[in-house]
Amino acid sequence: MDHQRLVPAPVLAAKNGVRFPNESEAYRSARDALLAEEIELRRHIERVAVQRRALPPGGEVKKDYRFEGVDGPISFSELFADKETLVVYSYMFGPQRERPCPMCTSLLSAWDGEVPDMQQRVALAVVARSPLARLLAFKKERGWHHLPLYSDTTDEYSRDYHAIGKDGSDDAAFNVFTRRDGTIRHFWGGEMGQVTADPGEDPRGAPDLMPLWTVLDSTPEGRAPDWYPKLSY
Repeated sequence: MDHQRLVPAPVLAAKNGVRFPNESEAYRSARDALLAEEIELRRHIERVAVQRRALPPGGEVKKDYRFEGVDGPISFSELFADKETLVVYSYMFGPQRERPCPMCTSLLSAWDGEVPDMQQRVALAVVARSPLARLLAFKKERGWHHLPLYSDTTDEYSRDYHAIGKDGSDDAAFNVFTRRDGTIRHFWGGEMGQVTADPGEDPRGAPDLMPLWTVLDSTPEGRAPDWYPKLSY
């Protein structure tokens, strides 16, 4: 994106021309100002994405971690299949949990239908520390069709890539890896959490991976600080 050639956001907003029935001039003025901010947000998201893509090579993955999948044992390198990029989501569903994390489950439920589209571009693995049979039973209960689930049978991957907390509990993690000329490297991982959260806000990454929050952010109620998704209602 050539920032020197961008039309100022307020100018684009003024050209928008959208009107809704019976809106007031005060509403339109405030909405146009908000639209300019939304345009700037879109541009900022793109600037961050460009900066992310320009990262230097990350740390080499020297261990060929082992997992259990529906077709049996599989190594980390095999998770790439025929792709050069691998996205791994660490699901908070370890053996000590009676039920999986509701937040993770909400996210993965939204992703399930997108998996065939994601897999056109990248490889995807959803890794948890529970035995595979337990993961597959919940997949059936939840009605998931496409999510590729793997059990981290040794906990080694989960420990190395920050999916286990200091107290041994589960932690969610989102990591991206590349394979170039036969060398596997860590490309990027989510690092926003409690220590990077702003006052009064839930710790979260940006952009948020959960479509749920994107939708709620467009409503007057927004994100209630005391509400989170549940496994059932």
